[in-house]
Amino acid sequence: MLPAGEQTVLAMWQGNQTGHRAASARQTLRRALTPAERHRAPDAPYHYSRSAAQEISQQFPRLPNPDMVMYVYPHLVAGNTPIPGYSTVFPFYSQVQYALPGERTEAH
Repeated sequence: MLPAGEQTVLAMWQGNQTGHRAASARQTLRRALTPAERHRAPDAPYHYSRSAAQEISQQFPRLPNPDMVMYVYPHLVAGNTPIPGYSTVFPFYSQVQYALPGERTEAH
């Protein structure tokens, strides 16, 4: 433990001239918002916020991969179990492909 001193914490805080100067400098730099800034302030974070997902999707966009729809006719499995007809969807390419930065992604 530290030995008890003669000053209280409040006295040390009030006597700290460096902290007082920094606080007064901060107070000098503070100003009220202009009407335009006040109007824009609630929406501001959404205009410049960044996330890893946004950065990746913008730098490396996915190349088009059309969906193929296939109809499977009714059939029997193992010779005696009937399966009704159904439609299924699968991608044309087996892998998702990404464009390089600056590469065109739309059809020519």
